[in-house]
This record gives sequence, C-alpha cells and structure tokens, in this order.
Amino acid sequence: MKFKKSLGQNLLIDKNILKKITSLTSFKNKEIIEIGAGTGNLSSEILKLFPKKLTCIEKDKNFTKNLKIFFKNEKNISIINDDILKINLKKLMSNETIVIGNLPYNISTQILIKFLKLNPWPPKFIKMIFMFQKEVGEKIIANFGSKEYSRLSIITKSRFKILNYFYVSKNCFIPKPKVDSIVIEFEPIVRKDLNFKSIESLEYITNVFFSNRRKMINKTFKKLKIYNDKFLQNNSIDLALRPEKLSENLYYKITEYYEKRTK
Repeated sequence: MKFKKSLGQNLLIDKNILKKITSLTSFKNKEIIEIGAGTGNLSSEILKLFPKKLTCIEKDKNFTKNLKIFFKNEKNISIINDDILKINLKKLMSNETIVIGNLPYNISTQILIKFLKLNPWPPKFIKMIFMFQKEVGEKIIANFGSKEYSRLSIITKSRFKILNYFYVSKNCFIPKPKVDSIVIEFEPIVRKDLNFKSIESLEYITNVFFSNRRKMINKTFKKLKIYNDKFLQNNSIDLALRPEKLSENLYYKITEYYEKRTK
C-alpha cells in the first residue's frame, strides 16, 4: 500500500492503543464522526462498541474505496470522501455526537481550530478525541507557567475542558513517523466567566502578542491601540513582561477590552 506524505498518512496499527483510545468514553448508541479513517483500524474498534452510527471522513480516494469494500456488510457506517477542512460539520452532527480521529500531523491544528470556531456554541458534539504530534499536543494541554504554554492552549481552554491525555510511541504506526504522538480527550464547555463575544477576536489578539514573543508587551498594547492606564492598573499588567508571562485569563480580559474599544 502506498502512503501519501502530503496527506500526513501514518496508520495506527497497535491494537492495545486502539483499545485504549476507545476505552476513554462510551460509544454505545452515540453518533460517531471519525476523521481520517485510513484503512479502518480505529473504525473497526468503534463498531465493536455498538454506536448508533459511524461516519468516516477520508480524503484519500483509494482509502475511501477500500473502506467501502471492507465495511460493505456493516449497516450503520457511512464513508465520505471529502476534506475535513472544507466539509460542513453541522450537517453531520446530532446532540449525541462524538468526534474522533488520528489527525494528519500537517493539518491537526487547523482541524482543532475549525471545531473551536463552530457557532453557535456550545456545539452539538459532546466529546472530541484527537491524536496529535506530541509537540503540538503539549502546546494544547500546557498550563500557564510551563515552557509549552502557547496561544493554542489559551484558545483551546476558552472552549474546551481537557479530560484525559496519554502518549503514543512512534513505533505504533506504519509508516513510522519521526515523532511520538499524544491522544487528547476534550469536552466542550461554556465558560460563564468569559465576556468576549468572538473566538476570532481571541485568535487575533493571541496571534499579535505571540508573534512578538521575544518583545515586551508594551509595544503590542500600543500597536493594538488598547494602551489604557486604568485597564492596565485594574488588571495588574506589567508592560515589561513577555507574552508567555500573561495568564490565559488575562488574554480573555484583553480580548474583551479590545472588542469594546474597536467595535
């Protein structure tokens, strides 16, 4: 079988890891969306757990064709040949949906952001279980103060609670990737303490701050035209700090203030 590097194809073949992933939550009578089904290794494990329906989204035409042959006798499976970044997710979801996937490394962050930006919020899905490249996953789960703390963790925690995670060795895949992976289980949440209106605003603010990661934040405040002594004093913001020294809650407040000043 030929694997396409451009599609980030690394197939999970370790049965113990497949079982560990599917043991994270109950799939019984739930609607499941699987991203990047590949050769159906994870799909097969999910079907053993009696889901109401399994929808597999696979971009590779050859994999899609093989999946349709492999699962031709299964009644509650639907296989869609499409690009996850272009597909209309809302049409596929119900209120009991679980989204799962061994994500292609090269677009994993884009996929996460696509789900983060779903509107209205909370979304219809109740859980999300994704596998990422270790380095990316550690940026997602990082807490303020750790060296991996990043804009990805700030944005993620505004809309998701991280329930579980575990590491997966590169030896569990074919072809073997150069790095280890991490499986993360997410639950969508509505944070009543957050008052900014748009996730795009938070995305923009964190992007501006973290693109000047080595610089003191005073320049970024001036660039965004939100330099205000009262706001800075009320939130005890030290302008000599670097972006990674501001907590996620401060970024949420800065975003709220930015929206008020610019809209």
